[in-house]
Amino acid sequence: MNSIEGKSAQRELDENAIRRQIGRIVDGIRARDLEVLRQVYATDVVSFDVEPPLEHVGVEAKLGNWAKVFTFLADPVYEVRELRLEVDTEIAFGYCFGRLSGTLPDGTATDGMWVRATFCFRKLDGRWLVVHDQASVPFDIQSGKGVTDLQP
Repeated sequence: MNSIEGKSAQRELDENAIRRQIGRIVDGIRARDLEVLRQVYATDVVSFDVEPPLEHVGVEAKLGNWAKVFTFLADPVYEVRELRLEVDTEIAFGYCFGRLSGTLPDGTATDGMWVRATFCFRKLDGRWLVVHDQASVPFDIQSGKGVTDLQP
């Protein structure tokens, strides 16, 4: 195998590892399991989430956001569509559409809303971990309000 084939094979292995990590996020949310989610994020992850403040720093802050989700969704479901990845040897990023849905405490089912999600990964001690993520919704410039009814 020449060096180009070796790099291509390694890139494929890394991409598959990152896809598995995103799958762990989905599985951890569905299981309401903060410890599964903890294993996906770097300890110093920086998250630009949909809720204030502008920046959430550290894995505990990120897990705190997921813990809040678990208080208002009895059976959370996270769906990922159109995931695209760019992978290099030590750093990678991915972007997709994500939707969080489930059942509210009063028993009402909610379809949630689609967000634009971006993940930045770094290979740390041989594992791909999320070092930055961002979730956003487009907004209507005239009204200044988020547009939450768009579909991918």
